[in-house]
Amino acid sequence: MQSNLIDALFIFILAAFIGFEVIRRVSPLLHTPLMSLTNALDAIAVVGAIILVGEHKSNFATVLGVIAVIAATSNVVGGFLITDRMIKMFKTSRPTKS
Repeated sequence: MQSNLIDALFIFILAAFIGFEVIRRVSPLLHTPLMSLTNALDAIAVVGAIILVGEHKSNFATVLGVIAVIAATSNVVGGFLITDRMIKMFKTSRPTKS
């Protein structure tokens, strides 16, 4: 049991460090594609939370699953709104010439 906890903690810290380094080195021009990628990852979290809710293992797990669905869904929607706003900033306001 202790070994599994240490292994999981090591993987979590390693993933957090690598994720921080990858995101820190992203050019500002690539933030919109990066946001789209995080939206896709959040969608996976929504599916996982729905699966957790559907299992009905205990009332506590169901409540946590519902909270996770709400949190992940709000994150996806917010990410799409921010991405859409950033894309609109790059569009020109001049009419196109025919």
